[in-house]
Amino acid sequence: MNGATAAPAARRLPLGSPGRLAPGWSGMLALLVTEGALFAYLLFSYFYFASQSTGAWPPDGPPRLALAATNTLILLASSACAIWGERGVRLGRKARLVAGLAGALALGIAFAAIQFFEWHSRGFNLSSDAYGSLYFTITGFHMAHVIAGLLMLAALLLWSVLGYFDSRRHAAISIGTLYWHFVDAVWIAVFAALYLTPYLT
Repeated sequence: MNGATAAPAARRLPLGSPGRLAPGWSGMLALLVTEGALFAYLLFSYFYFASQSTGAWPPDGPPRLALAATNTLILLASSACAIWGERGVRLGRKARLVAGLAGALALGIAFAAIQFFEWHSRGFNLSSDAYGSLYFTITGFHMAHVIAGLLMLAALLLWSVLGYFDSRRHAAISIGTLYWHFVDAVWIAVFAALYLTPYLT
């Protein structure tokens, strides 16, 4: 072995534990359980205040669905992109991984932009009443998780472009995209609670 081939080999990262044995899985699953409980408490609070309200709930009537429904489709599409990219790296198709992560990141940014626009267009704020407080708290916590997920996707995309992952070494991709799927699943619950249930009561 000459020096030209020994240097790249020395810079290679160890494979580590493959698949579900990677230590990041347990940490991510613990995080998702605790964060899932947080959103469960928040949504419970929303339904509790709704059940105790003596007037209309929401006070201004059921919310418009156009922006929120669009955002729901955007997040579902972003998850599909992430899944497509992750399956690509399992097959050794690095270009497909990069494209999938880039698509998920772009759609996630679009979701955040639309959410900020919807917040700005609301006729109430965090301190207007109980509904306003709950609405902005729940959607605000979700947005914080969206931003964390976008940062995670951006890091994974950068590392993918740099060639850090292949068909054997991709646990970080699976773990990171799992978090993004969690963010999407939570939004579906939020959308159903805040936007759809007012039309059922």
